[in-house]
This record gives sequence, C-alpha cells and structure tokens, in this order.
Amino acid sequence: MRSFAVLLLALAALPAEAKIPAEEDSCLGCHGTDASMSMDLPSGEKLGLFVDQDAFAKSVHGEMLRCTECHADKSDYPHESKPFKSRRDVTVAYYEQCKKCHFSNYTKTLDGVHFQLAQKGNRQTAVCVDCHGSHAIGRPAEPRSRVSATCAGCHKGVHDTYATSVHGKAMLEGNGDVPVCTDCHHAHDVTDPRAGALSLRTAEICGRCHTDEKLMKKYGLSTKVVDTYLTDFHGMAATLQKGKKGRGERLAAGCTDCHGVHDIQKPEDPRSSVLRANLVQTCRKCHPEATDSFPAAWMSHYEPSLKKTPLVWSVRLFYYILIPFILISLAVQIALHLWRVVVNR
Repeated sequence: MRSFAVLLLALAALPAEAKIPAEEDSCLGCHGTDASMSMDLPSGEKLGLFVDQDAFAKSVHGEMLRCTECHADKSDYPHESKPFKSRRDVTVAYYEQCKKCHFSNYTKTLDGVHFQLAQKGNRQTAVCVDCHGSHAIGRPAEPRSRVSATCAGCHKGVHDTYATSVHGKAMLEGNGDVPVCTDCHHAHDVTDPRAGALSLRTAEICGRCHTDEKLMKKYGLSTKVVDTYLTDFHGMAATLQKGKKGRGERLAAGCTDCHGVHDIQKPEDPRSSVLRANLVQTCRKCHPEATDSFPAAWMSHYEPSLKKTPLVWSVRLFYYILIPFILISLAVQIALHLWRVVVNR
C-alpha cells in the first residue's frame, strides 16, 4: 500500500506539458522522476534507466507509441531480470524492435555493411538506436548537420577530414545544399566502400548535384562534368565495367580517385588533388610511370574547343563531317544499284 502511495505522488509530480499517452504514466512514474536511476551490470558499467519525459514527448514517437510496444517484455512489475552483461547487450537485444514499424528500412539494413559486419561477430557495428537514439528520437535531417555528427560517433577521423573539405565547411556553416554522409553512402543499405563498386558509381552519385542546373547556377559551376567524364576514356572504361563481378581490379578512375573522397577541395585550392601543380601526383596513383607532361593528355572536364584544344576540336569536326558523308554516300550507292537492277529487268 505504501509503494502504491509513492507511485501516486510520483505521478502527481509529472509536468502537465509532457504530452504522453495516458497508459505510460505507470512507466514514467518510476523511470521519469529520478535522473540518477540506474542499474549495475556485470561488466562494471551502469545502465541508465531514467527517461526524460519532456524529450520523449517531443520525439517522433512521443504521442504515438507506448513504452510496452518496444519493451514488450516489461508488461508487469517487478520486471523480470535479464541476463545482460553489458550496455551493448541491451542495445543489441532491443534494436530489432524497430522492424515492427519500420520493416522496409530494416530490410535495407540487411544489405548494408553494418549488418554484414554484425553477422561476422562485430558487436560494435552500428544498429538502429546507435544512429537514431532510443527515447529522444528526432527527425534524422533536422538539422542536416546532425547526420554527419551522428556518423562521427564511430567514424571520427573521416568526419574530421570531411569537416575541412569544401562540402564539410559549407555544411558546418549551415548550407543545406551540400551532401552529408547519407547522400553518398545511403542511410540503411550502406555500401562497403572497400569493395570497389561504390567507386564505379561515383559519376551517378556526384551527378545528382553536379547535373542540377538550378543548383550549379547558384554556385557558378558547370553541369557538364558528368557528360565530359563519361565521354572520356576513364568514364567509358568505368561504364563498361559497372555491374560486372569477378573482373579483378577496376579499369579506370572514378570521380573520387581524382578529386578525393572526404577531403574534396575547390579545384583552385592549393590542397586540391586536381590542381595543375598536384595533378601528376594524382595520376601516379594509377600510372606510377607518369611523367610531368602526362596530365597534358587529359582534357579534364573541358569540352574540345578551337581556342583551348584546337587539334582535338579539328579531329572531332573532321569525323563529324566524314562519317555522315560516308553513310550518305553508301546509302546513295545502294539506292542507285537497286534502281539499276530494276531498270535492267
């Protein structure tokens, strides 16, 4: 009877502005009152049991889910003890509860590198709550910088490099136009970048932004970069190899091989890997014997013009005239031959 009275007093202490389902009062009556509430685990860690009711009420689940929809094993009190040895055991045990509502996204994770690592026994690889949180879950891209900050929890070195790039600097300044981690790597079906398939898709990935005329006009950038790459020998070779498995090493460079991955700089920046002074070193990553004049054979993303590349422009013009002339001449010859056959009959 005394414990029931304590519970009633705890419920009375709940702030009126916490908009939570009425049936959750019994849970938050204990878990929402004492910020120091925790339990000791065999690993020596403390597992926090406090739930900030205001944060939960403002979360995306605040007015939708009851505690027992995720904690289905906590239907009575006192709770049955579980054989959790560490905080990680708790996280791994509960993360699959998300699939009951988010089955589509859960199935995507099965194709991702995080799940593949988990299947190999890596218990530290990211699961749902590592990225989204547990009780104070907000919308993932509000603000967009939260995405990259979340990934930094495991990939701090990569995030620090990204933060110094042209994209990262703009993102930290609040620019919503630049890509964050999930724009290139996806959110749930994250591809293993070491497998090589991601590099072959860089033209497609980078092209989402760099072929957007409205967006590129805003920053004074060309939208021809993907087209010029695909018509170049690098792009053609990469296109031929795309989607083919078991072919050994990649045949050609993708966007990130020349421009960098997370450390992309403006082309005129002294640190840029595609600055003319640095370009030979970039080429030598694939062509170790490249001389100082080697990059001169590459037109970069410029289209052939009489002013910049007169020889290439002249050869292309020559074939633009020659090939149609040959085809038309062949068609006329066939027509005349058929006419002669008909007349002779």
